[in-house]
Amino acid sequence: MTDALPDAPPRRVLIADDHPLYCDALRAVVPQACPGAQISEAGTQQDVLDAVGGRDPFDLVVLDLNLPGASGLSCLSALRRAAPGTPVVVVSAVDDPRIMHDVILGGANAYVPKSAPRQVLVNALQVILSGGSYMPSEVVAALRDARSAPREDLTLRQKRVLELLSSGQSNKTIARALGISEITVKAHVSAILRKLGVSNRVQAGIEGRRLLDRSSY
Repeated sequence: MTDALPDAPPRRVLIADDHPLYCDALRAVVPQACPGAQISEAGTQQDVLDAVGGRDPFDLVVLDLNLPGASGLSCLSALRRAAPGTPVVVVSAVDDPRIMHDVILGGANAYVPKSAPRQVLVNALQVILSGGSYMPSEVVAALRDARSAPREDLTLRQKRVLELLSSGQSNKTIARALGISEITVKAHVSAILRKLGVSNRVQAGIEGRRLLDRSSY
């Protein structure tokens, strides 16, 4: 008789928001997306950096841009430097598409306006925690007409990977859909980033949607 596998440790989620009422709301939403999550809070930019600088990494950071001590995207930029591998979901009262554009290009994995329905946030958190990406239509629209540079052609397999990536699928899901290994998917994603001239899979997904809309590949 084999021993039972040990239970996986609870996922660690950092809520970074200085508004008590919205912190309470996020504390109620996060468990819906990630049952059993171990939740911590940070109310200033320095609190965020102190938290992610600890020994135990977070599985997700839910970040408000307008924290005390932050200016513009300073907290997001500092967070990306301090914890480059930690997924970041920006949840902000700002709904300017240009700011959403800058946030995604600044390294966030998702942007959810605070005005969005609760279920939208739950869905976005679930997608990010599963390794996907989430972006509202406003972000896609803001980047749709971005300046294009000459690019190398994608192979047929890379086009298929990009199509799935653009729909928010994780590497594991893409590998299963295409019948290839996850390592091969990662290699394709790296090549896609280089050929599209972007720096992360969220930006690649935005560009993939633009190409799909234009039927240009």
